[in-house]
Amino acid sequence: METRKAIIPRVRPVRTAKRADKSSPASTLNYMERMPSEILIKILSYLDASALFSISHVNKLFYQLANDNALWKRIYIEFNKNKKWKHERMDKVLLTMATLEGRDQAVGFWKLLHFKTVASCDMNKWKRYLGLISRHTGLPSQTERVLKNLHVTWELTVSDKSGREATFELSRSQFFETSVTLCWSGGCLPDYQQISTLQLHGVRRIALNCPGLKKPGWRSLMAKLDMETLTKSAQVFGQDRLVELKLLQPGFIIGIWKDQPCLAFLMFTLHFHRLVEKSIQGSSVCPYVEPMDNPPFDDIDPEYGLHGYQLHIVLHDTAWEIMSGSFSQLFCRRTQICDGLIQLTAISRTNLSQHTPLLGSITLPWRCEALQGTVENCCIMSLTLLDESKKPFWCVSSPVSMKPVKMLTSYDYDGEHFLIHYQDSEGQVKMDFVWMKEQMQFFLISLVVYVTTCKVNKHFSRDY
Repeated sequence: METRKAIIPRVRPVRTAKRADKSSPASTLNYMERMPSEILIKILSYLDASALFSISHVNKLFYQLANDNALWKRIYIEFNKNKKWKHERMDKVLLTMATLEGRDQAVGFWKLLHFKTVASCDMNKWKRYLGLISRHTGLPSQTERVLKNLHVTWELTVSDKSGREATFELSRSQFFETSVTLCWSGGCLPDYQQISTLQLHGVRRIALNCPGLKKPGWRSLMAKLDMETLTKSAQVFGQDRLVELKLLQPGFIIGIWKDQPCLAFLMFTLHFHRLVEKSIQGSSVCPYVEPMDNPPFDDIDPEYGLHGYQLHIVLHDTAWEIMSGSFSQLFCRRTQICDGLIQLTAISRTNLSQHTPLLGSITLPWRCEALQGTVENCCIMSLTLLDESKKPFWCVSSPVSMKPVKMLTSYDYDGEHFLIHYQDSEGQVKMDFVWMKEQMQFFLISLVVYVTTCKVNKHFSRDY
């Protein structure tokens, strides 16, 4: 018989582990790290600002290389060449470069200078929108738009009594007509009794195409609070079945869980007056300082008192507006000044035509992770008082609480009466409400603003 030939199967060779390691990302990275830094710098020189900033987060080596001054100086020069600057601006750029030529700059100097220049360009682009003033509020009408287009946000830095610090990014924000409400919430918030200080910073981010990475930016200190001092004088502001609210200072409340001494949320309300400047033009340790204005022109006869004032007031909760109103030609005669307060009446109890219905109830909804609730008889008040030259004179935005009061018998209203009384070092606000059961609606029947005489005297260089 014929002998059959042996069949030898063809087997595809299997890659060894050693060969697999050579093709692994870690091996490639090690190969890149073994390359001379001159070659890596040459490769990085083809990247734009966004890509260069992104690659600096890969590892320590690329962080050092991607901060090279020569790379960022080139980007800075190209950016300024592409911008069609006016002669004055271009001369300033050239003067900066000539002054710095020959000096040893710290690593990352030109990177910082580039981003600051980009930020300055964006600010100049949007600065003209801040000049559009609302005739009702006397404030820039595009404040919200400017803040969003400049990529401004806010951060909270918490220091405990042992000296440890933690920075929390904003959980959510809500813009209204003349203010913005900021809220931080979550299980990572510490026990409020262990908090030593709180710092609120405005943060300006530079728009870069870097998905998933925190953009470069600058911090502007807006408030630094000693929590131990504030909590001693704080009182319960309102409560529901889950949380109780404490007003620590005007514009700042904390929500505390009833069953444990932990923070449910922290809430700041910021008035729009110079909010853009306060959020981006301070430093990380010093707040923005408002420029000193010359005393405005006042009536030559101080006996006449104050006149020509304008008030804009908004009541809202954390999501919706409850009431908004403007009141002009407010005045106070000198004979009406008493107890160190100047009285400006916007709504008189006896003038029924001025009484204003509210669009909703006086409540303050809140939410925290999976829980939410509503605190009754609380809301947020944003007040803007303009002087006779239509300039902001007293601006405040703060949570306020409403309490029932006994009133004299009224032939116009037979409902239950309530009072909101706000007070700080510069003035007071009193608002009287009546609850009309048949209409199921609140009516504002009196609104009086009191300004301290010392504030007026300082503003006008008077001696009331």
